Amino acid sequence: MSLAGSNGAPEGRTGTGGELLCLGISYKAAPVALRERAALTAQQALRFTSALCEEPDIREAVAISTCNRTELYLVVGDAVAAEGAALAQLARHADIRPTELAALTYSPRNCDAARQLFRVTAGLDSMILGEHEVQGQIKRTYEAALAAGTTGPLTNRLFTAALHTGKRVRSETALAESNVSLSSVAVELADSLLGELAGRHVVIIGAGETSELTAQALASRGVHTIFVANRHAGRARSMAERFGGRVVGLEHLPAQLEAADIVLASTSSPHPIVGLEELELVMRERNGRPLLLIDIAVPRDIEPACSELAGVTLRDIDDLQEVLERNLSSRAADVPRAEEIIAEEIERFAAWLGALDVRPTIAALRGRGEQIVEQVLAENAGRWQSASSADLARIEALARAITARLLHEPTVRLKTLDAGRGHRSVELLRDLFGLQRTEEGDSAAPTGERDNVRVLRRRSGA
Repeated sequence: MSLAGSNGAPEGRTGTGGELLCLGISYKAAPVALRERAALTAQQALRFTSALCEEPDIREAVAISTCNRTELYLVVGDAVAAEGAALAQLARHADIRPTELAALTYSPRNCDAARQLFRVTAGLDSMILGEHEVQGQIKRTYEAALAAGTTGPLTNRLFTAALHTGKRVRSETALAESNVSLSSVAVELADSLLGELAGRHVVIIGAGETSELTAQALASRGVHTIFVANRHAGRARSMAERFGGRVVGLEHLPAQLEAADIVLASTSSPHPIVGLEELELVMRERNGRPLLLIDIAVPRDIEPACSELAGVTLRDIDDLQEVLERNLSSRAADVPRAEEIIAEEIERFAAWLGALDVRPTIAALRGRGEQIVEQVLAENAGRWQSASSADLARIEALARAITARLLHEPTVRLKTLDAGRGHRSVELLRDLFGLQRTEEGDSAAPTGERDNVRVLRRRSGA
């Protein structure tokens, strides 16, 4: 597949070709304990994709990692070999056996891979239907990969189209209208477990977008004593000023835990911030007062073993599912229209893919015909010693005419394929005729075919 042109987006890696492959693991099949092991920080994602692009069968790579999923979007040559290499690298990162990880992953290709990204960006494949945070996460991830040079023509077009699709879904449906997010659901869970939240002492660990939404949801319920503990003091201070709280550093977190009624954690730390031994000391100082911990980070900020302590109630992101289901029924009516939008955008993407494929495939098909003619003529060159140069020229012309007529109908049909069938039909034709992709998008002759051709042409003086 030739991949020239990318909707005007800047190009990173150039001269690439191949199939689009997604390799992912998500909340649908994998619990948070496994997802957190496969999760990638922003810097880890860039190192990971750079390493992937060193693999011989991987030309472009973008890695998405959120609390719900880790997904790799790759442009590959040999899809089977590339999937194996990417799975092996992800398994090493997660310290999981590849066979164990493979049982939980999904790996759609080409338009199916694009559909997966479009649905994720639109919030249709999230734990929270229609969540808006994911579009920003994907935009930042793509821009970082673009700057790092691991994208290319296909991934540039793919992510540009995905972000456009997400905007369409949010502007043309009501999926994003109701204010449901992980943060709001976490606050509702706290309310259901503790009752009235006004006057409660709340500690928010983290100062990212999720923490900001959490603070906003708490403030709307009359919680004014919000203590934000985070290493990024400037952002934390700005949040505290807007939502009526104050800032403490992480070094003062134990003292805040002693006074807290509720702790909500949502950092991007790759390691736990609240450990079992630390919390055990805190609970001794609380004199039996219960403590609610809600951890919506992946990887988790609070060691799971903390739930074993007396007086501690610990909930993680997977525990929010029941609350989510109660909140999302009102959004379900907008899903069909959102799926229609995605189908429309996939058709456009398929047309783009098909247009990339058709011209080089036609050239490759004709090139394969030429190879076959020359090979057959060369194989039979010794049988026509008595033929004149004119006879040899007629034989060659006849062979080429037969090949041209045989390939005429497939060529015409390739040029007139509709968008929905184009890419799949081109892939099928390439497989049927054994047309191998090269950097130029042309077919490569089987080994040895070009070594013994044009013998008859030399004899005839052509």
